[in-house]
Amino acid sequence: MAKLTLSVDDGVVSRAKQYAKLRGVSVSEMVETYLAAVAGPQPPAAGPASILRSVRGVLKNADIGRYRKHLAEKYR
Repeated sequence: MAKLTLSVDDGVVSRAKQYAKLRGVSVSEMVETYLAAVAGPQPPAAGPASILRSVRGVLKNADIGRYRKHLAEKYR
């Protein structure tokens, strides 16, 4: 995986970190998802990693608290 250095306004970085934390992802994942979306489709890769990549971001609006409550009740 390649590293990328970006220059971004401090306020934007702060808000991006808060947004990412609320959604349980990293800022790097958010940037990668955005860049993949604007770069267009990629040829499918073989194996489990491609399956995981295909579902990344599906639950980005999920309520983490509600899911934790569900798990707590399920595994009492």
